[in-house]
Amino acid sequence: MFKTTLKIASGSALLALVMPLAAAQNVQFNLGHTLAPDSHYQVAGQKLAEKVAERSNGQMKINLFPQSQLGGEVKMIQAARTGALDMFITAQAPMVNTVKAYSLFDVPYLFDNLDQANKVLAGPVGQQFIDMLPKYNLVGLGFLSAMERNVFSSRPIKSQTDMNGMKLRVMQSPGYVTAYKALGSLPTPMAYGDLYLSLQQGVVDGGDTSPDQFVMDKFSEVSKFYNITRVHYLPALLIMSKARWDKLSPEQQKILKESADEALVYARDYYKKSYDESIARMQAAGVTVVRPELGTLREATKGEVQALLKQIPDGQALYQAVQEAK
Repeated sequence: MFKTTLKIASGSALLALVMPLAAAQNVQFNLGHTLAPDSHYQVAGQKLAEKVAERSNGQMKINLFPQSQLGGEVKMIQAARTGALDMFITAQAPMVNTVKAYSLFDVPYLFDNLDQANKVLAGPVGQQFIDMLPKYNLVGLGFLSAMERNVFSSRPIKSQTDMNGMKLRVMQSPGYVTAYKALGSLPTPMAYGDLYLSLQQGVVDGGDTSPDQFVMDKFSEVSKFYNITRVHYLPALLIMSKARWDKLSPEQQKILKESADEALVYARDYYKKSYDESIARMQAAGVTVVRPELGTLREATKGEVQALLKQIPDGQALYQAVQEAK
């Protein structure tokens, strides 16, 4: 009797142990993003995958899909909301259609510099925006580095007056278009993929992008001035499908969150290093880096801030929270 009981108990115990282990070994997540394999998006994903595997003893795995292999940012956002995609990294701008309050980051001169932007996003203000996501069937795992968007052009910008009449391709969000109109330029709608040829042919005078994208997309071949205008800082986020998150055990959720925290710090440091390296690389390619007097630029956009805030849910309160957190 003792032997029979022991055999049954042992068999049950073995089955109970083996089943969760087998299930845990098959926990895999697909993570998509739109940037290149040498971008800070990819670095964040790689570090996340490394830390998740380490903390779970190899029982959790993240598969990375860069360069829009799983679709553009809008498509990935919708896929994650329905549970069809596990995780993705996105810039803030495509999130605005889902979470209107995210358009706060389109307000010009919201931040003074890259370090300040990252400090605010990594603190309680950033958490406010993360806390908005579950309502839309998403779970925010944190912010990557904000991306400093500066104007590259066919002529130098030393003050606001140099922007008068300048045709610039900028993102077609109200905050960007309004800001650049206030600066005296002519925001010109255009697909990003058409910008290189348009610069080459003189259809536009320039555009706005971060230093790393300027270098990676070879704009140094068709634009000889990169102006540190600092009009906008574009945040990026690591986001998970809430449907997938809710199916995880508390221990698995903890592993993901702790790994994400570590990966995002690593990726922010990587971006800061790549920012400096990109400035050096564009200068080596013959691009003149111009540092305009920012006071005239800020002053030109100042009158547009309140109008933009009125279009944003809780815009004034969120704006004030950012100011206090600087």
